[in-house]
Amino acid sequence: MAAARSSQGAAGVGGVRGSSRGGGAGRVSGAVRAVGRALHLPVTGTARGIRRATHAHGAGESGLGKLIELHAVNGAGDVMVTIALASTVFFSVPTDEARGRVALYLAITMAPFTILAPVIGPLLDRLPHGRRAAMAGAMLARALLALIISGAVASGSLELYPAALGVLVASKAYGVVRSAVVPRLLPPRFSLVKANSRVTLAGLLATGVAAPVGAGLHAIGDPWPLYGAFVIFVAGTFLSFSLPPKVDSAKGEAVALLAADEDHLHGPHRGPVKRPGLRTVGPAVTHALGANATLRCLSGFLIFFLAFLLREHPLTGESAAVSLGIVGVSAGAGNALGTAVGAWLRSRAPEVIIVTVVAVVLGTAIVAALFFGAFLVACLAAVAGFAQALAKLSLDALIQRDVPELVRTSAFARSETLLQMAWVFGGAVGIVMPLNGTLGLSVAAVIVAAGWLATLRGLLASARHGGRAGPRVA
Repeated sequence: MAAARSSQGAAGVGGVRGSSRGGGAGRVSGAVRAVGRALHLPVTGTARGIRRATHAHGAGESGLGKLIELHAVNGAGDVMVTIALASTVFFSVPTDEARGRVALYLAITMAPFTILAPVIGPLLDRLPHGRRAAMAGAMLARALLALIISGAVASGSLELYPAALGVLVASKAYGVVRSAVVPRLLPPRFSLVKANSRVTLAGLLATGVAAPVGAGLHAIGDPWPLYGAFVIFVAGTFLSFSLPPKVDSAKGEAVALLAADEDHLHGPHRGPVKRPGLRTVGPAVTHALGANATLRCLSGFLIFFLAFLLREHPLTGESAAVSLGIVGVSAGAGNALGTAVGAWLRSRAPEVIIVTVVAVVLGTAIVAALFFGAFLVACLAAVAGFAQALAKLSLDALIQRDVPELVRTSAFARSETLLQMAWVFGGAVGIVMPLNGTLGLSVAAVIVAAGWLATLRGLLASARHGGRAGPRVA
């Protein structure tokens, strides 16, 4: 009996000790799970919030939400490459040498695209069934080229420039294809203005988030932002194929011609044309496209001119890097504000909006040239960014209003190609300008004035006549 009691007591004591150990282990594992949930919640919660925002109002069902996410990935990857190239080509050498390097970079990367740009639109017209593959190819090409550039940055080899050419051409080609894809993914009762504003805003927000991350990676080492770009673009490659199959459908589409009316047709398209083109919609779209090209030209000019001007003559009391940062943030904030205002205005009087914003940019450029200073330079960057975003959304509204649906997708691809070419031209002018603030901004004002005066009469006439009658959507 004593043995039994002893055995029973031992068992009881052991059981209590076992329970205590089991309870302690359970509490520890529970605490670990709680910490894991606490750390995981911000990530999953943020992801769910982003998904709700991008897929709202039917964008998830139509596939527009996927395109919004893809464009955000594109923006994040591009800013990583930009940070890496800026540190290598621009900041790492004296100003005179940097100017020569950037001029070489512009010549090698921009000039071929200027030649190729007229080919991209017609090529997409003939190969509409490969849009998802084209976007994925542009992403994959930039991923592989980012790795090549990372090696060139480390070794200082000349591979940097042809690889940068490939990155830029792939980026511009993606932009052209993306403009052609948006009309295919509109949810019911959803305007092109609203869709494009969402896509653009997603790209801006992703750029703003990725820029400090890229700067942090650059602090680790010059190639690290390019490694980050590689990962981002690989993700974009897979995301491209998640777009709906209707992106590749050319049903109901035809080719748009960049001519305002039958009198402006040349070559093989002279005379009656069976398929409708932009010539069938009147001059409003072509005049709006000209005004937008002026603003894109100004954007390219300011980017290159101010980059060198502020490096040589920084804003008062600031370093060159901080000066460029202030101007860049001002332009980005203006662009985001213009996108938000454009979404709010929707398609109200797009011709008047374009005329007004170009006039405001012209006035700001004249004032900044006459009273050159830090504050006015930042103001000009912000106003130019605001006007570019708002004018582009107004052009989208005109295309939706005036261009027949049969050629609308082609019209977006070709108009975007022309705008990219205008940016190239403005950048080239900015490179060769003497580093004189008053002179440079006077040239900027002349560029804007020429485009504004050339399109003013046609846009106001179109506004008075109300354009072509067509259904409007909210």
